[in-house]
Amino acid sequence: MERKTKQRDAIKTVISEAHGPVSAREVLDLAQRRVRGMGMATVYRTLKSLVEERGIVQIDMPGEPPRYEIAGKAHHHHFYCRLCGRMYEVEQCPGDLSYLAPKGFVLENHDLLLLGLCAACAAGPKARKGAKATRSSKPPVSPPHVHSHPHPHNHHGHSHD
Repeated sequence: MERKTKQRDAIKTVISEAHGPVSAREVLDLAQRRVRGMGMATVYRTLKSLVEERGIVQIDMPGEPPRYEIAGKAHHHHFYCRLCGRMYEVEQCPGDLSYLAPKGFVLENHDLLLLGLCAACAAGPKARKGAKATRSSKPPVSPPHVHSHPHPHNHHGHSHD
């Protein structure tokens, strides 16, 4: 177990207060407001440690840097804005999706990623200026074809199918 530091506390706090899963760059930008002089190496080292200790979970999406959120949250899904690159939590769940599995397969869990434009990006450039989008100058990206994780898992602590 890593010792408690101001940097570690700031990193865990910004992840727990975030709008949804955040990238290492977003963590650095937000944590530097609390602890001046924090570097990216400290962020990466702390994120790795917190994932290993299961205090946070890593959310992977093809073609994008990993995102992080506090572990132990209730089952939920995510919405990815393809314009600003932010990811948001979606509390609703469609429920049992076992009918989508091929015949003879047993569905144990599901993880959905919705792709589109967040409210600020959908409203246009003027609305985005006032929004807190961290990457609003990023050009639109093509949505990834799949939301895959390196292994089947339930990063929310329980199975929901």
